Amino acid sequence: MKILLLGGSSFLGRAFASEALARGHAVTTFNRGRSGGDLPGVEVVRGDRDSADDLARLVEDRRWDTVVDTSAQQPAQAALSARLLRGRAGHYVLVSSVHAFADWPAQVIDESSALHPCPADTPPGQEFSTALKAGCERAVLEQFGAEHTTILNSGLLIGPHERGGRLPWWLERMARGGRVLAPGDPERTVQLIDVRDFAVFGLDLVTAGTAGRYVTTAPPGRLTYREFLTGCIAAVGAGGDGDRAGAELVWVEDAPLLAEGPDSVQPWSELPLWAPGLPTMAGVWLADTTRAEAAGLRCRPFAETARDTWTWLQERGPAGDTEADGRKRGRIVHGIEPAKEQRLLAARP
Repeated sequence: MKILLLGGSSFLGRAFASEALARGHAVTTFNRGRSGGDLPGVEVVRGDRDSADDLARLVEDRRWDTVVDTSAQQPAQAALSARLLRGRAGHYVLVSSVHAFADWPAQVIDESSALHPCPADTPPGQEFSTALKAGCERAVLEQFGAEHTTILNSGLLIGPHERGGRLPWWLERMARGGRVLAPGDPERTVQLIDVRDFAVFGLDLVTAGTAGRYVTTAPPGRLTYREFLTGCIAAVGAGGDGDRAGAELVWVEDAPLLAEGPDSVQPWSELPLWAPGLPTMAGVWLADTTRAEAAGLRCRPFAETARDTWTWLQERGPAGDTEADGRKRGRIVHGIEPAKEQRLLAARP
């Protein structure tokens, strides 16, 4: 099978490229070459997906069985690529997000949930908004039609080569050891899907020629926040309960962390993946994955994802170091300042 990846060099695109090559598919990647190196074995076409000329050069004398679009952020981007690829590819797989659903994260969502009312012809250059993914979906559907389109509404992706820095931050924090601020209810569950499992599922659908929409994340209730954090400790070998040289979790309820003042903590960013028990986040980790599971979605144990991500972090080296070709490595952008964490911990026995 011939597959075109719009993206293909960074995290999710890399996972799709790796899995597709392992299955013996012919893979073309189209990207600017700024986010990372393409994998050996792919046909590399450099270009900007916002440029009609670059896209026209891409499609000249080429055809594919399937397009996998991991990089559309603006409806205008999706519309341009889908319009120029129509007739050059038989199927279009768009990686969208649970952000496209109007009721998420306040309510539980599934494939029938309403989307944000973002039109397909939303002009380019809009600032990032959760609604834009819904516009990207409409843009692709207008060009390829429902029978030739697969939409994967992604949950939160983790795993090796992660650029966002959520799981990497926690792993590196556990490796430093000491008392670690653990936020909220330890039994609250989270939905985290390994990027490799996401790619496997997406390519399974491609191989089967399956169209339609799939909420694609780990099944709800599969992993508690306590299991997530203790899994991070285990992955880095930082010890456990009773080991003073290791990491000791100190659980702090939501309310003190959310209280106004200089030590108020920002959910999601300062303490990654912490979603307080607020009405506005009631459905954040409860997306219904029944349809995807019935179609073959399988998720590996979190311990394996944590271990492999820690191994990759050791191979990559410290964030911010420079690669041999002069590019900067992905920088961890999440995490609480150590001094602020210590002030909060000082108030806890």
